[in-house]
Amino acid sequence: MRNLSETETNIYLEQVLGHIEEAVQIVNSDGKTIYYNQFAAEMDGLKVSDVLGEHIIQVYPSLTLETSSIMRVLATGMPILNQPQTLVSSTGKIVSLIYSTYPIYQDGLLIGACDISQDITKIKELSERMINLQSELLNTRSSHHKKSKPAETHAIARYIFDDIIGSHDSIIKLKILGQRIASSSSSVLVIGETGTGKEFVVQSIHSASPRKNGPFVAQNCSAFPATLLESILFGTIKGSFTGAEDRPGLFELADGGTLFLDEINSMPIELQSKLLRVLQDGTLRRIGDNKIKQIDARIIASMNIDPKQAVRNKELRLDLYYRLNVVSLTVPPLRERKSDLLTLANHFISIYNNKLNCQVSGISEETSKAFFAHSWPGNVRELQHVIEHAMNIMSGQVIELEDLPANIGQSNNLQMLDDCTESIKERSLPEILSHVERRYLLQALDQSKGNVSKAAFLLGIPRQTLQNKLKLHKLMDNLPSE
Repeated sequence: MRNLSETETNIYLEQVLGHIEEAVQIVNSDGKTIYYNQFAAEMDGLKVSDVLGEHIIQVYPSLTLETSSIMRVLATGMPILNQPQTLVSSTGKIVSLIYSTYPIYQDGLLIGACDISQDITKIKELSERMINLQSELLNTRSSHHKKSKPAETHAIARYIFDDIIGSHDSIIKLKILGQRIASSSSSVLVIGETGTGKEFVVQSIHSASPRKNGPFVAQNCSAFPATLLESILFGTIKGSFTGAEDRPGLFELADGGTLFLDEINSMPIELQSKLLRVLQDGTLRRIGDNKIKQIDARIIASMNIDPKQAVRNKELRLDLYYRLNVVSLTVPPLRERKSDLLTLANHFISIYNNKLNCQVSGISEETSKAFFAHSWPGNVRELQHVIEHAMNIMSGQVIELEDLPANIGQSNNLQMLDDCTESIKERSLPEILSHVERRYLLQALDQSKGNVSKAAFLLGIPRQTLQNKLKLHKLMDNLPSE
């Protein structure tokens, strides 16, 4: 295979960099732009032709030689990685981004710098709006605290243990343990698959605790990029980075109450070390600040995968796992407590009778069989959506088989239940559940033509969870080759 000429290489690079969804800007050693892709132009509200040949400070008049990452890299020859910044372009457009800037060397000589950025303007606006709303709500509750009844002072935490529906032994045990640990201030780790109701448990712990009149603040750790999540949690001071303002983080907003960190294993490892320090001594620093703040917030974290597996996958620090796992609660999946199915179904029917102004009395015998045949990969949340779906399209007063979504109540599902019933004397319950799960995995792969993301969507589980299950059942060979 022949080597590409310089012209051909430039054409390939132009095509690739012109189509990626990241802003790429390259300057020479003088700070003048020699490459600027279309995505960067759209992000900044500029034209490529207006930027090429111009000095970086002319393109972004809000920057200085000290605050421009490109100029700092040209001065030091050292890269700057994953930093937040807010810029004002020459047209006046304000853009918030996360950038990494790299030096470019040729034969040991620094000849320029390359800046790669992601536009997080909308995400940043959303996060700031969320924090402002949290702060305003907490301030409002605080100002009315003396006039309010105790139950009204924890409006964000809506649920109590009585809201956790079910009489299965695993649910009874969960409620008892949850109530026991509510009076403590120790950190808690709640483990359960997506849709099992982890936040119900967390809010119930808060509502039963001495902190119930304090704030309840929740944050999904997978919702924001690493650098933005850090500022959301720890807060910022004005000038800590370009565009930063004095703003409290969620730790401060949760002072005197509970901070719930959902999907803690999605938090970047480097940020987990900072969280560990807060857990150990109850102190933090806002980004860019040299002052230490003391906070008193109970930390409850949750995960939708086995924490030991997360540690092995390097998604969770071992020391953070031990620190969080002072007390752990496991929320069982619906397939392991099917004796609660009809109770839960009737509970959701009652809810949607009120919401939709219906008079549904229950489910038919065939529907009941279909429910017990289904593996409920989306757990209680999936059951709720199935009931809502049925009550929006049904015409009678009893939910029939034809009112259910297409993936519920199919003939092969009922046959699967018959198969299990016939062989129940020959196989244990775990073997039967494994057999049913394997058949469902195969069905999802067939319907999605081997696309793992689509199959995960059909099953109502995260993509990583599906991959783990495919490995467990040795079904990876069923995926199409790349």
